[in-house]
Amino acid sequence: MIRKTPTSPEPRIYVACLAAYNNAELHGGWIDATQGAEGIRAEIQEVLRTSPEPDAEEYAIHDYVGFGSVSLHEYEDIDHVAELAEFIDDHGPLGAELVSHAGSIDDARRMLEDNYAGCYESLSHFAEDFLEETGQLDAVPEHLRGYIDFASYGRDLDLSGELETVEVDGELHLFWAR
Repeated sequence: MIRKTPTSPEPRIYVACLAAYNNAELHGGWIDATQGAEGIRAEIQEVLRTSPEPDAEEYAIHDYVGFGSVSLHEYEDIDHVAELAEFIDDHGPLGAELVSHAGSIDDARRMLEDNYAGCYESLSHFAEDFLEETGQLDAVPEHLRGYIDFASYGRDLDLSGELETVEVDGELHLFWAR
């Protein structure tokens, strides 16, 4: 049951039969990690059942795709893999990078639900939009607005710790650090 590495961005894991691996045979399969923990476990059991080694019982995750910069270990808990894959499936590449940035799925979820400020081309664009939306630009006469350094203001918000930034595919996602 050897399959080619998937080219799709969906979260998948490659599970190898350790009995076969320890006897210099490659036997395993790519498993859709978005199907839930029970589905993953069922496919792992199928990999072990079809092993060329009798009574195969142990497996390891030898590869994975679609998890962004999140690292999985050989013996990662399947419930965690399924929860992570579901979060990434729901939120795309931003979900994966946010988990990596925040350190946990719960923290990433909180950031998205409570602190998301939006997606911008740059901190400068965010700063200008923020000042407009909050009405702070109304206090500046129109003929002086060209002198406002939005790039510096955006950078100051970032450096002060008021904002957290996560870049995904050239887009800047901003989160209030509250």
